[in-house]
Amino acid sequence: MAIKVAAIGTGNVGRHALTQLITDPRFELTAVWVSSEAKAGKDAAELAGLQDSTGVLATTDLDAVLATNPSCAVYTAMADNRLTEALEDYRRILAAGVNVVGSAAVFLQYPWQVLPDEMVTPIEDAAKAGNASIFVNGIDPGFANDLLPMALAGTCQSVQQIRCMEIINYDTYDSATVMFDVMGFGGSLDDTPMLLQPGVLSLAWGSVVRQLAAGLGIELDEVTETHVRVPAPEDFDIAAGRIAKGTTAAMRFEVRGMKDGEVAVVLEHVTRLRDDLCPDWPQPAQQGGSYRIEITGEPSYALDLCLNSPNGDHNHAGLVATAARVVNAIPAVLSAPAGIVTALDLPPITGKGLYAKR
Repeated sequence: MAIKVAAIGTGNVGRHALTQLITDPRFELTAVWVSSEAKAGKDAAELAGLQDSTGVLATTDLDAVLATNPSCAVYTAMADNRLTEALEDYRRILAAGVNVVGSAAVFLQYPWQVLPDEMVTPIEDAAKAGNASIFVNGIDPGFANDLLPMALAGTCQSVQQIRCMEIINYDTYDSATVMFDVMGFGGSLDDTPMLLQPGVLSLAWGSVVRQLAAGLGIELDEVTETHVRVPAPEDFDIAAGRIAKGTTAAMRFEVRGMKDGEVAVVLEHVTRLRDDLCPDWPQPAQQGGSYRIEITGEPSYALDLCLNSPNGDHNHAGLVATAARVVNAIPAVLSAPAGIVTALDLPPITGKGLYAKR
């Protein structure tokens, strides 16, 4: 019997999640929630860019979505600039007895010692009350910096450091909110964007280093962060808009998990808006961008993960992978104990049922 699912959000990630929920025979779509009245009333197929009507019309009413009694909600709504609202959405969904898989807010990948208790406890209480589970994941945070590094570490005799890197050109990432408001690209280097406010990097990606430390069985002494920004040498355009000369055009940051004075786990992002910027910074393994995992130990590893797609570039592939990671986890999450579950709790999420002829 198909699993009844609802889609929450139809943006950059949500559109791809919705496509799979409609086309994958493992699932039966019951409802779609959207944030704008412009999308309300539209058929789910239209929002996913598919031809055949589903008969499921989008709504802005979360209660109406929950009234369709889905077993799981796929939450891909924007959370970076509406954290309070997103956490309340999760609380309501879980309290209604509906399991959740989601791509945001990213700190819910592994929130303990990252979020204050007053933010985590309502989610855990709602999950307990509704006997439901929640799994937040994707590619980064997610697959590229939880399952892959821990799998490599599982073949080591000793590990001194795990470094997870995203090295990507974001020029085709078409979200002005993320690019300008959250990350601060195209903004003055004298201004501090949301992402670089003190503690925000550790809030967003502290879940990565905390979870990897838990996988290694160590307790971190502290989590620190550092960043550097580089201005645009001239005016140029990206998918999200105009980057003026002298404004932020490249960014590099690290979130470091410290143990006994050493960097035990580190999450690093190297983000450019043009390939020729900062040539001395780490370079991707393929044009446009890649992920890299470096393990220092016995033995040591360097693994490059390159994403591509016949339907778009590396950024498109990353959005599809983020959506598919959580959608494919639905059966395992439904079988998991109530509460917040992580990649350390779930069995391997495989490609079972996904084979398709070329």
